[in-house]
Amino acid sequence: MAAICRTQMQRFATRGMVARNAAIARPIACNAASGRREMLASVTLGAASIAFSRNVAAAAGADEFVTAPNGLKYKDEVVGSGPAPAKGARIKAHYTGRLVSNGQKFDSSYDRGQPLAFQVGVGMVIKGWDIGILGGEGITPMQEGGKRKLIIPAELGYGARGAGGVIPPNAALEFDVELVAAK
Repeated sequence: MAAICRTQMQRFATRGMVARNAAIARPIACNAASGRREMLASVTLGAASIAFSRNVAAAAGADEFVTAPNGLKYKDEVVGSGPAPAKGARIKAHYTGRLVSNGQKFDSSYDRGQPLAFQVGVGMVIKGWDIGILGGEGITPMQEGGKRKLIIPAELGYGARGAGGVIPPNAALEFDVELVAAK
């Protein structure tokens, strides 16, 4: 009977995760006859399959943007370990801004070697930045030390007016933002 059980386990192992999980959920008569070692092996195999599938799903989700109801998209490249800023707090942030339409860089604090210092949430920067850093409207707040990619629709950026001949009217913007300090 044990030889039949091993053959069935091998067949399940070659069919992929769904079959392996089915093997655990539906203990065949051989589990009782196989002994504790084979039963433990099948449970361990199933648990490893489930853990592997969760890790793959988490890794796949890491490359996806979260879209808020207002159209702003964000993806955390690094989740910070420091405090999240409060509305009106003076923060420092490094950033690189690009046009979504062609990827052209239009500004970067890294090029100047100095982060931008401003009060967040009080309109000193475009609305997409305030929301993308403070959170709210379906977005989690950034934490000090975090790095986030933002894709900002025109209505949360510079809108129909554009900016300084560099950002055209109705342009969607992409920013890589690093929250250096949140005091």
